[in-house]
Amino acid sequence: MAKLPHYIEVFNMTEFSRLVCALERIPRTCFTFDLEGKNVIFVQIDLLKEHPINYYTPTTKFGHYLSYGLKGEKEDSDVVNTISNPTYLYSPIVRIKSLPSTMKPDSSTDSEVKYESLELEDLTSLIKLSYGFEESPFPLFTFSDGTKWLVGVFMNFNESDEVSYFCHVKLDNEPQKPFLKYSSKNGTEPTFVSSITDHGYSYLKVIKLRDKHPLVKL
Repeated sequence: MAKLPHYIEVFNMTEFSRLVCALERIPRTCFTFDLEGKNVIFVQIDLLKEHPINYYTPTTKFGHYLSYGLKGEKEDSDVVNTISNPTYLYSPIVRIKSLPSTMKPDSSTDSEVKYESLELEDLTSLIKLSYGFEESPFPLFTFSDGTKWLVGVFMNFNESDEVSYFCHVKLDNEPQKPFLKYSSKNGTEPTFVSSITDHGYSYLKVIKLRDKHPLVKL
């Protein structure tokens, strides 16, 4: 029996564009369809107990590509029909005409389909989990639990283990900038930044969710 997907809303189109394009060697392919009467664009990021975990945002624009550019400290994203700017990244958009039952949102309240919460000591520890596992580092996700802001990464430490974790750090305030800058060589503390142009540093992208993540046990 197919496991139905869960759809998690990101804060806006800029956050979604950063998710599928920024710091990716090849931007992820995204999909668009009608979800509960709204046109949305989504991408699958994870599997949780065989359930696809899809992140989405509503959009009123139609086109063949999602474009993303970063000029200095300013992000620019749009839905376009052509690849015209060589300095931008482009994610192909696949239009789904009719959504099959296996791709419709899982509306069950199955408490077993959850990420375990794993709090880390500091941002440096979080970086160590995010760096070096793939050609592109895992994205970080951030949302408020009502008191603190959580920034973390979703991980499964053992492929044979069915338990997946949201490994996170709690912050007093919302991260105001979209990237986390760090260095493994000079010992400086990680900082949130708007630009990825400083030489000698590495970067992780931070994706803000619309609401508290519904699949994380808190």
